[in-house]
Parts: sequence; structure tokens; C-alpha cells
Amino acid sequence: MEDLGLGQILDLFSQWAGDPHNVLGMILSAGLVVKGVIFLLLLFSVISWGIIFVKWRVLRRAKRETLEFWGLFETSRDLQSSYKKTRHLESSPIASLFHAAHEELETSQKSVANCKLPNGDPAANFDRYGRVRRALRGTQVALVASLESSLTFLASTGSSAPFVGLFGTVWGIMDSFRNIGATGAANLAAVAPGISEALIATAFGLVAAIPAVIAYNHFLNSIRALTADMDRFCDDFINFLQRDDLRKRTAEAAVNPAPRIRK
Repeated sequence: MEDLGLGQILDLFSQWAGDPHNVLGMILSAGLVVKGVIFLLLLFSVISWGIIFVKWRVLRRAKRETLEFWGLFETSRDLQSSYKKTRHLESSPIASLFHAAHEELETSQKSVANCKLPNGDPAANFDRYGRVRRALRGTQVALVASLESSLTFLASTGSSAPFVGLFGTVWGIMDSFRNIGATGAANLAAVAPGISEALIATAFGLVAAIPAVIAYNHFLNSIRALTADMDRFCDDFINFLQRDDLRKRTAEAAVNPAPRIRK
């Protein structure tokens, strides 16, 4: 078979586009308003698929690095070694919480040293726990906002795209009936082409809305699961600090018991 030239390809495309029985032909023969609606829905669909692809990669990487973080965190001897081993896990929300808490711990220890307060002092521990808790909550709010970014567009597309397509359909049907009134032809052959051209706007609205709704619900459930994990980590980390401080004070008391007061 001989290769088709550019002119032959353009001729075939023109014939295919001029056929009113295929999708492209119906779009090209539709009115200006219907074409504008279809173009807007195509734009919504392209942006939605871009968001879906990016958000899917972000959440998949967050889950993978979170599993890696738990493996490194549970096998580490102390917080400092855990911090060094997990510094490269920048996409894991749990790792980001741990890094923020560890950095706040170091800052609090420096503040206690500058104030010349002993680490076992209740006021020092209370201030440290409060500062770490605030650092965890602030970091969590920022992480959740980052994970939920762009989901609003998917929700808006899923809820509004069918109505935008329906608007194009209604407008196209109005044009069809107006043309019927102008020509005086009221048979099915005169009505069907215009109505089919109008209904394609509704089809494009559904094509844009259905993937957006499915992706929005899937991503929202994934983010809720990550948020629940972050809540548990924040509470468990504060409990870990309190148990660790209690263990250290108990060990110090066993080594250096308080002197007895003679009566």
C-alpha cells in the first residue's frame, strides 16, 4: 500500500469531519453556543485528568514513604538516629510530622539549657510538651491543606459539568426548533440532526463529570486515612515523650536517691 500524502490525509479528514453521522461532524455542524460549551467541557476534562494524575502520584508516594518511615522508625535506637535515617522521606506526612516534632524538641532543649532549668523540672517539661504539640498540629494542618489542594476543582467539575452540558443541549434544541419554525419542515428527518447535535453537549458533560467524581471520592478517602494516621501519631508521640521522661527520672532517682531527713 502506498503511503498517503498530506493532501490525501487532509481530504480524508475533511470527508470524515463533514459526515454528520460521526461525533466530529456533529460537533462541527453544531451552533456557536454548543461549540463553546463543548470546548469548555473539554477544558474541564483535561484539567481534571491532569489533577487526577498528579494527585494519584502524590498520594501513592506518600503511602509508600510512610511505610518506609515506620520500618526505619521502629528499628532505630533513639530519636536522633530515626531523624537521620528518615530525613530523605519528604513526601510522607508522618515523617514530616516527626521531623517537625524533633526540630521543636531540639529548640526546646536549647531553651531549657539557656534558662538553666533541669530537664526533670515540671515547668520545663510542660513547656516542651506544649510546644511540640503545637508544632505537630500546625504541621498537620499544613500537610492536610496541601493534600486536599485541587480537590475543589474536581468536586466543582463533577457537580457542574452535567449542568453545563445540559445548558448546551437546551440551547441546541432551541436552535433546532427555531430552524424548524423558519423552514416549516416538522418531520423526523428535519428534527433528528439538530437534536443529536445538541445532545452531544450532555454527553461531554457526563464524560467530564464522571471521572472527576470518582477520583474526588477516592482521593478524599485516602486523605482521610492519612489524616487519621497523623492524628494517632501526634498523640502517640506525646505519650512517648512523657513515658521517656518518666523512665529517665525513675532511673536518675534509682542512681541518686534523695537523702533521708533525720528526725
